[in-house]
Amino acid sequence: MSTFANGEDFLEYVQVHSVPVVVLDVWMERMTGLEVLARLCAMSPQTRIIVISGREDFAVKSIARQIGATAFLLKPFEDAEFLDKVQYALTDRGGRGTKVR
Repeated sequence: MSTFANGEDFLEYVQVHSVPVVVLDVWMERMTGLEVLARLCAMSPQTRIIVISGREDFAVKSIARQIGATAFLLKPFEDAEFLDKVQYALTDRGGRGTKVR
């Protein structure tokens, strides 16, 4: 598992590394999670993306789904719920074009 201080560093990493699943916060400095999501979907269509947010915002959830998020979680969330989303993302069912859970 790797963590990144900002979206730009992560996107540079993805250019040379295969990343099967990403947990991406919507609200980050310099580049929003939705911006990273859009660029990541274009760069690495096989990567499954779980979006998390500390704000209840149906528009953001809808946009994340439209861009290509596999799942969306509202913080705080239970460990079991998180693990369920990761497991789902790692299955064929978690591919793009599926309904965000």
